[in-house]
Amino acid sequence: MHALVRTARTTGLLYLGLAFAGALGFLLIRSQLFVANDPAATLANLVEHKTLARADVAFELLVVLTQALAAVWFYRLFRTADSFAAAGIAAFGLVNAVAILASAAMLGTALQVAQTPAGDAAATVQLLYLISANLWGVGALFFGLWLIPMGWCVLRSGWMPRALGWVLIAGGVAYVLNAFVRYLVPGADAFVDALALPATVGEFWMIGYLLVRGVGGRAREETPAAAPAAV
Repeated sequence: MHALVRTARTTGLLYLGLAFAGALGFLLIRSQLFVANDPAATLANLVEHKTLARADVAFELLVVLTQALAAVWFYRLFRTADSFAAAGIAAFGLVNAVAILASAAMLGTALQVAQTPAGDAAATVQLLYLISANLWGVGALFFGLWLIPMGWCVLRSGWMPRALGWVLIAGGVAYVLNAFVRYLVPGADAFVDALALPATVGEFWMIGYLLVRGVGGRAREETPAAAPAAV
């Protein structure tokens, strides 16, 4: 297998792992533990479903791991096409990983408070979950930023469909706007969700292309088969 194709498929697997961990942890498990406007219910869920709460922390950590590795592997993949943009993918992806790492720490602390309560444990747990959710909210800024250089690398390299590059750039811009609209326009949940759609399309298109095709024939011709791109 061509070295660039191998790198692309590894990147795709890491990106798929990121999507899987985020969907299970943030979207599925959290919704079963956190109850908005009801601290007592959130505390009761953490006490009664300790294994699920631990899994929530574990999936957050898995998001951090796969995000960090995907960021580095995207740099490895695209550095010969545009080193500056490739470095941007890595830098923005790593900042996002740090934001989610802080979120994981908040969830871990909430679990500890629930198991060994002191003071108003329900209020403390609720506050920690709200901070965690807002770390994801503000982290959307960097998750959007990492899509923009990713799309630019697709356009500059010519290794993937140009339409994919433009969708990634549009999705990145929309995700950046998402972070601002979330706080500037209270109650605009439907609009916030709509802003995430272009990024979702671009991400899953990228994951599928990396896993199925890797890179286009042009990339295989331009890059020596035995010369893997070093980090």
